[in-house]
Amino acid sequence: MCLGALVDAGVSIEQLEKELRKIPVRGYILTVKKVKRSHFTARKVDVVLKKEGRSGKAGINKWGEIEKVIRDSSLSGDIKQKGLGIFKRIFEAEAKVHGESLKTVHLHEIGAVDCIADIFGTVAGLDMLGIEKVYSSPLNLGSGFVRTGAGIIPVPAPATAEILRKVPIYSVTVSSELTTPTGAAIIRELSSGFGEIPIMDIEKIGIGAGSRDFKAWPNVLRIFVGNSLSPAVGKKETRAPSDETVTVIETNIDDMNPQIFEYVMEKLFRAGALDVYFTQVIMKKGRPGVKLTVLCNGKHEETLMRIVLAETSTIGLRFYEIKRRTLQRQVVMRDTEFGRLRVKIAKLGGEVMKVAPEYEDCVKIAKRLDIPLIEVMKKVK
Repeated sequence: MCLGALVDAGVSIEQLEKELRKIPVRGYILTVKKVKRSHFTARKVDVVLKKEGRSGKAGINKWGEIEKVIRDSSLSGDIKQKGLGIFKRIFEAEAKVHGESLKTVHLHEIGAVDCIADIFGTVAGLDMLGIEKVYSSPLNLGSGFVRTGAGIIPVPAPATAEILRKVPIYSVTVSSELTTPTGAAIIRELSSGFGEIPIMDIEKIGIGAGSRDFKAWPNVLRIFVGNSLSPAVGKKETRAPSDETVTVIETNIDDMNPQIFEYVMEKLFRAGALDVYFTQVIMKKGRPGVKLTVLCNGKHEETLMRIVLAETSTIGLRFYEIKRRTLQRQVVMRDTEFGRLRVKIAKLGGEVMKVAPEYEDCVKIAKRLDIPLIEVMKKVK
């Protein structure tokens, strides 16, 4: 359904197939057709397994195997990271509900090959459309029961329920499974928020069809693609609304080798932290200490808290949600008297608020020409 909606919104199926061929996995083809679901005309994209794909000889049914295949692919780093994040959510959920470890659990009711095509096709399709942020409505899980290889289980499936912790859900109308573990993981990992449609200027609409055609219920996934609008001034912005909820993680440390802080900071940034900083504080009995502060999106908070607890001497931490507002940022190339370099532009709606040259580019110029760095930055600005 994700692939169908993206293709209906304008993603070329040929481009999608070309991108997926960067992954060294074969044994399938993508097919696309127009179908009717209730009163909606939608695109139905199927991942059709060839004989070798159905045989199970691909050797990619565990987390380590899939991770290696993707790491060895020629996909861009960003697509690799997002796709592996989705896959890891599925494997972590499967491991928990089946009482296994991440290393030993395998995909139970999900085919590895078609799952790779679904997940990385979705991430690549969003990239082709130039999507910078995704927002989702609350998820309808469906109801009733579904038949699996292990027998009949209630909807939502255990892995789906595990993946959708802290996500707004509901269950109405249809006695069927409407959200699968793969779909749940895609939305959970990629969505920046859940709720009403953001204030936006719609440019494209894509409708993807599910396999079943329910009476009086459109079994479709609908996406709206467009530019966000500033609620205050009604102007087009280049990104989603600048107000967002983030998580703050804090802890005070007074008994750790300060050389370790640099390593911890780098590891936190690699794991998805929005910002990391240290503040000098005076703790009990007048002891000097350091307050470690981490800002992150909610989807990364568990991973980052584990890093803080594992990599520092602290035995506890604080975390809470706050609101933050940021200007829309853009990096562009500009011609200057020193040559082409990167410049950061910050906007509020359509209005340019701040302009600053990229620090590293200015450092290179100052070293090359042996002139003061402050002079380079002033002239470039």
